[in-house]
Amino acid sequence: METLIKVDLKSSPESQDCIHNRWHPDLPMVAYVKPGAEFRVECIDWTGGQINNDNSARDILEVDLTKVHYLSGPIGVEGAEPGDLLVVDILDVGVLEESQWGFTGLFAKSNGGGFLDNHYPDARKACWDFHGIYTSSRHIPSVEFAGIMHPGLIGCLPSHDMLSKWNKREAELYATNPDRVPALATLPYAPTAHMGKMTGAAAATAAGEAARTVPPREHGGNCDIKDLTRGSKVYFPVYINGGGLSMGDIHFSQGDGEITFCGAIEMAGYLDLRVSLIKGGMQKYGVLNPIFQSSPMQPNYNKHLIFEGISVDETGKQYYLDAHVAYRQACLNAIEYMKKFGYTGEQAYAILGTAPVQGKISGIVDIPNACATLYLPTDIFQFDITPNANGPTKMVGGTDLAVVV
Repeated sequence: METLIKVDLKSSPESQDCIHNRWHPDLPMVAYVKPGAEFRVECIDWTGGQINNDNSARDILEVDLTKVHYLSGPIGVEGAEPGDLLVVDILDVGVLEESQWGFTGLFAKSNGGGFLDNHYPDARKACWDFHGIYTSSRHIPSVEFAGIMHPGLIGCLPSHDMLSKWNKREAELYATNPDRVPALATLPYAPTAHMGKMTGAAAATAAGEAARTVPPREHGGNCDIKDLTRGSKVYFPVYINGGGLSMGDIHFSQGDGEITFCGAIEMAGYLDLRVSLIKGGMQKYGVLNPIFQSSPMQPNYNKHLIFEGISVDETGKQYYLDAHVAYRQACLNAIEYMKKFGYTGEQAYAILGTAPVQGKISGIVDIPNACATLYLPTDIFQFDITPNANGPTKMVGGTDLAVVV
């Protein structure tokens, strides 16, 4: 497999022009490939090396989120035009040989927070070691599981018109509560923009309007779909000539929702890809957002404990068919259950963010309660975690998540 983009983990992201951290239609292509081409793309971790393999969460507390995500690309596909679909086959996903570890962060509420930031507002970190397809953490004892390696972030460049729409609608949302922490949206921020091969006055101008990489949008982006692994396929809308495919934020494993915000096992890694085109595919198939085709390869975890949540929050307040509230309750119910086996709330929270947990909207019509469910695979635990007459068995060994020191 030809390595089209190679990264240097020992150098800063800003010193590498095959990397960028903003979306903009004028970003120069790193390389062009023909339809049918197969190639490898290496990626640094999403923070650009800001997180260390140690027992302190100070780096999680102090990480500069205005710099992320660092992406490899953009890659142009010859013949791609606006209105086409760029078909991307993910042939393989892997770990870089020189970086055989990953990390999970519970972000402080003051620095991005997470799905349960009102319950877990402080920075915490777990580091993970890789053992082939399996992973374990010194910070979360008695757990080992096979990863579903995947890119958390992959997508094509927007057009000028689409970029303008993004900035307008997100600025309008931000303006409704500009002092909110965490913020309602991440608006353009030029000081830490890295515009890849774009330099000089053009880069300075583009940095002031370039979109941040935090949310998923019509072009794909930061969708965090855990099943987008080797053997899967994506149909991306094309908005500019060449398409401009970029990717990064490689995950060794993730639970549905990536609920701790940095909830996956983040790593440096590579993607082996094949690209092709469906001319005029957006109109042919009515595509606005990407379509994803699942892989035949998945970890074989068939036994689950299924936790339910409904549209009633922690205070007992009733909501109307609110799936967000319902899934939060399912997560909290699973955490309370795991605490009975000796895990701290933070450890249980991290397990839900990293293990191949399934999240589902099981009911969305029975007023007033939506029903969300969380499927926790029981075989990831090295002891019996199912209910029985003898009561919970306590897990043994290990330390808690790293704290700020």
